[in-house]
Amino acid sequence: MAFKDLIGLQGLAKEDIESILNIAAAFKGVIQKPVKKVPTLKGKTVANFFFEPSTRTKTSFEIAAKRLSADVLNLSISTSSVVKGETLLDTVRTIEAMKIDMVVIRHSVSGVPYMLSKRISSAVINAGDGMHEHPTQALLDMFTIMEKKKRIEGLTVAIIGDIGHSRVARSNIWGLTKLGAKVRVVGPATLIPRGIEDMGVEVYTDLDRGIEGADVINILRMQLERQKKFLFPTIREYAMLFGVNRQRLKKAKEDCLVLHPGPMNRGIEVSPNVADGPQSAIEEQVTNGVAVRMAVLYLMGGGKANEITD
Repeated sequence: MAFKDLIGLQGLAKEDIESILNIAAAFKGVIQKPVKKVPTLKGKTVANFFFEPSTRTKTSFEIAAKRLSADVLNLSISTSSVVKGETLLDTVRTIEAMKIDMVVIRHSVSGVPYMLSKRISSAVINAGDGMHEHPTQALLDMFTIMEKKKRIEGLTVAIIGDIGHSRVARSNIWGLTKLGAKVRVVGPATLIPRGIEDMGVEVYTDLDRGIEGADVINILRMQLERQKKFLFPTIREYAMLFGVNRQRLKKAKEDCLVLHPGPMNRGIEVSPNVADGPQSAIEEQVTNGVAVRMAVLYLMGGGKANEITD
């Protein structure tokens, strides 16, 4: 790849995205075998720095690194020197001095992965920063769409929910539009950023209209922890107006694929019968997350796109 770090999909070329997805397909084959481990990153060390709670992303990166035979360091922020007043940069430089190769970082402040990438020599992978981007989540979403629909170009994808506070939405918009999808964002007007049309999306504030004829819907969690104030009257009202249930899903195409990055708030943004229904690929997204993150770690660790097969 022509870059040292993976900070976001905004600056990634279409060809780079396609290369990652192709390599992920090979690693998907690996993790379905009885022996799920390959020696491609043997001798490399991956340090996971998670400054925000995470189940799927953190575990997925750890499993991905171990499946590639890398050594993994999981830094517990609550027991690190950060709580003693040490700066994040000093903490990371201290760990880097122990000769690590890659840093996976999640942080509540937008721009932290970019800042680190300019100040350390190790490869930096953004596992979600503030309201900026979450590139590997978007990559696994696109990988899942490719698996199920066999293409992305020409599909209509509706991203539903808290668009304004969602780094997942931003990364998906950048990636999907580069691969030729028609992207809609759907949600309350108070949760849709002004000027988001400039990213090449259509905006809908009516759920039924927003998902009508959609090939894929990607349902986002309401991120109350990032909101400075309550931007809609009640959770109950949000569920009534923007919750995706079986009846509403009929507005989309009959074979519409349902995605959710998790964690889910069942009964709020999505009903259980949709989350667990035949059109849902939510559990498969989790499995695919390991394959995609294996691909990213492989490339950031110096692997070549033409040297990996399943």
